[in-house]
Amino acid sequence: MENRYGSLAAWVYHLDKPIGRSFGDIAFYTERLSGCDGPVLEPAVGNGRIFIPLLEAGIDMRGFDASPEMIAHCRKECALRGLPAPVDLQRFETFSYAERFAAVIVPAGSFQLVTDPETACAVLRRFHEALRPGGRLIVDLDPLSSLAAAPGAARQWRDGDDLLTLREDPVARSFSRQTVLSQLRYEHWRDGALVATELDLFHLRFWGLLEFRLALREAGFTDIVVCGDYRPGTPPEEDAATFTFEAVAAGSE
Repeated sequence: MENRYGSLAAWVYHLDKPIGRSFGDIAFYTERLSGCDGPVLEPAVGNGRIFIPLLEAGIDMRGFDASPEMIAHCRKECALRGLPAPVDLQRFETFSYAERFAAVIVPAGSFQLVTDPETACAVLRRFHEALRPGGRLIVDLDPLSSLAAAPGAARQWRDGDDLLTLREDPVARSFSRQTVLSQLRYEHWRDGALVATELDLFHLRFWGLLEFRLALREAGFTDIVVCGDYRPGTPPEEDAATFTFEAVAAGSE
């Protein structure tokens, strides 16, 4: 099963990207959503790394994720801070809410987990339908050049007496489909003994800037702008590590 974020994967993610750890994105999203006049939805909310700081900043947040383990981390961290935990177990392809949103945000390249282009375009249309007239979509993407990047080195994390390790091995890379498939091997060790192992297939699709702009237009978005490395109003440079698109759902009914 691809991109499933099971128990060990969610644990490693929570150690590697704890609540509030920023890559420039938390300040960016806090500023872009300041004064937002309605609820904000974060699909693929994960452990709440960005979601919780936005809640703490007074933004009316909702979120969902396809991983029960990730949702459990997010709810636990909200409870520890005395915050509400308006997060649900849902998927990109089928999420549904009775209310409509002032903004939908997809930080950290999470949209790239949708690897089929037709499905991805359908998800963009679903975002459009979830927004109020004039609502904003904000999406982070990794650069297309990342398609050629080598897998990351083996890594490890300590959590008390527990040692968590991660090894990434390439499975397939398609330049025509703009996708990379890797096998992630998570291991949990204690006192030198292997406690548990988890294998995940991690699949990502990368987008060209013009390609994604056209996909947004096809989904009904207007006023599309893009910046690099969380510098709003600045055109992205060639070596930008992150591209962020903002678009307006003008004319939603």
